[in-house]
Amino acid sequence: MTKKYQSITSKIAPAVSLLVLAGVWLFVSEGEIVPSYMLPSPVDVVRAFVADFSVLMSHTAVTLQEAFYGLLIGTALAFVIAVLMDRFDFLYKAVYPILVITQTIPTIAIAPLLVLWMGFSMAPKITLVVLTTFFPITISLLDGFRSADPDSINLVRSMGGGNFKIFRHIKLPGAVEQFFSGLKVSASYSVVGAVISEWLGGFEGLGVYMTRVKKAYAFDKMFAVIILVSLISLALMGLVALLKNIAMPYKRKK
Repeated sequence: MTKKYQSITSKIAPAVSLLVLAGVWLFVSEGEIVPSYMLPSPVDVVRAFVADFSVLMSHTAVTLQEAFYGLLIGTALAFVIAVLMDRFDFLYKAVYPILVITQTIPTIAIAPLLVLWMGFSMAPKITLVVLTTFFPITISLLDGFRSADPDSINLVRSMGGGNFKIFRHIKLPGAVEQFFSGLKVSASYSVVGAVISEWLGGFEGLGVYMTRVKKAYAFDKMFAVIILVSLISLALMGLVALLKNIAMPYKRKK
C-alpha cells in the first residue's frame, strides 16, 4: 500500500509543481506585480501560441530538421572517437584534453564564425549542433567501454578472442546504458544548439522567429516559443527513454 501511494505521488508531483508555477505566474502577471510588457500573462502566451500556431510549426520543422541531422552526425562521430580512444591509449591521452577544452568555448561565440565560413544555409546550424551534442555521447561511451569487467575480458582472451570480440561481446553491450544517458543529454542540447545558431543568421527556424518577435517587443510570442522549445526538448528526452526501454527490456523489468 505504501509503495502504491509513493508511486502515485511521484507521478502527480511534477504536474502539481507545474500547476503551482503557472498559478504563481498568473497571479504575478494579472495582479500587475510585474508589468505585462515584462512578464505577459500565461493566458496571453497561450493566445499568442494559438494565433501563430501555423507559423510556429513551420519554423519548428526547420529547427527539428537541423537538430536531427546534427544529432545523427554527432552520435556517429562520438561513436568513432570513443572507439578509437578506447582502443589506442596514446590517442586517449592526446584527444581527451582537446575534447574538454572544446567544451569551455561558449557556443554563442562559435556560431558567428560558422555563419561567416558557411553562410546562412542549414550547414552552420547542423555543424553547431554536432559540436554541441557529440561530447556527452563520447564521454558516456568512453566511460562505458572503460568500465568493462576485467575478468570477462580475460575470459574472452583465454578462449582465443581478440580485441574485436572483446569489444563486440563485452565492451559494447556494457556501454549501452551509458550511451543512452549521454544521448538523452545531447537530444535536449540539439534543439538549443539549433536555436542559438539561428539567432545569428538564417531565414527560417525558431531562433529566427524569436529574433523577429524580440525586435517587435512581442514578449507574449517570445514566451510562447520558449515554452515550445522546452516541450520539444522534453519530448526528445522522452523519445530517448522509450528507445532505451526498447533496447534494454531487461532493465525495464527490474
